[in-house]
Amino acid sequence: MARTALSRDQVLDTAAALVKEHGPAALTMRRLAAELGTAVTSIYWHVGNRESLLDALVERTVADLGTLRPHGADPAERIVSVARLLRRALRDRPHLVAMVHERGLTEQMFLPAQRALIHEAHAAGLRGARAAELVRAVQFQVVGHVLVERNRERSPAQSPAETELWAARSSAGTPDEDPALARALAAPVDTERLFTAAVGALVAGLLGAHTGPEPSTR
Repeated sequence: MARTALSRDQVLDTAAALVKEHGPAALTMRRLAAELGTAVTSIYWHVGNRESLLDALVERTVADLGTLRPHGADPAERIVSVARLLRRALRDRPHLVAMVHERGLTEQMFLPAQRALIHEAHAAGLRGARAAELVRAVQFQVVGHVLVERNRERSPAQSPAETELWAARSSAGTPDEDPALARALAAPVDTERLFTAAVGALVAGLLGAHTGPEPSTR
């Protein structure tokens, strides 16, 4: 049976998968060729040298984040949906996002999400500095949350863990404490739900306060 001809997209798909799983250091032309079952010369023909390949992966990552499509019944819901999609995109490809950052293209990567947020801010009646405040606040919330999540995942094991500390307080049942709160803090963190609640509260606050004084741009 004849082998299907290798395409540039196949090369980039396989290279992206290697980087996402093992990091940029694992991406060598020899390993990529082995994954694809082809010769190294074939890889060079499709994407050039390794630096050209990395540049192509960065371009693709920037383009991928331009495909975020908000959904929801009103601007607030759609803004939260943009934030959730952006968080998921950053979480799914940390090594590729780091490569984008190293090449000085971070702002370009975030531009499509910013445009989507601006559109929804205008739909909600925000203009000028207020719209800019909402866009930046949501973007900072997304990036900050992702960084905290990554830090928690990479931190050394804690002993006792947070869940164990609060479980002990819950079982103690002292009258000056809140047992239901202790039980909730003893449960594993649902980061997706926590993120959605935080962004929802942020957006509701910013949209609800748009009748007040204009924020300073100083």
